[in-house]
Amino acid sequence: MTLNQLSLSLQFGPFDTVAEHRAALPRHKVTRWIRHALSTDAEITVRIVGADEGQRLNREYRKKDYATNVLTFDYSQEPVVTADLVLCAPVVAREAQEQNKSLEEHYAHLLVHGTLHAQGWDHETSAEDADDMESYETDIMQELGFADPYAK
Repeated sequence: MTLNQLSLSLQFGPFDTVAEHRAALPRHKVTRWIRHALSTDAEITVRIVGADEGQRLNREYRKKDYATNVLTFDYSQEPVVTADLVLCAPVVAREAQEQNKSLEEHYAHLLVHGTLHAQGWDHETSAEDADDMESYETDIMQELGFADPYAK
């Protein structure tokens, strides 16, 4: 399998548990996870933030006043994908615990999910689109050695 090229900027905002999240997100793994979800070359910034920054961004850009797990800001899809993925560390940690997943596994899934959004995939347009996206995410996660993220 030939993977597409990725120019990655990995950033961590200031928040209390930043060391735990840095440990779960070594650059080589983040690169691998994203590259497996790419259908073309990409320039992507991944920023891990605290609850305040996550809530502010979600409120400003989606008009939803709460911190969400991942926000995708996609700027172009051709000739390369350019996007910012913003993941809210406290939300990711809480969800990982609730879903009995490791922090690493949940980050991998959300990075794959956000990368697909950056390429035009959308699970909110129809049930069929949601099923297609979930199926593709599951395939990618299994290629990466993780379980089906949607298994009950």
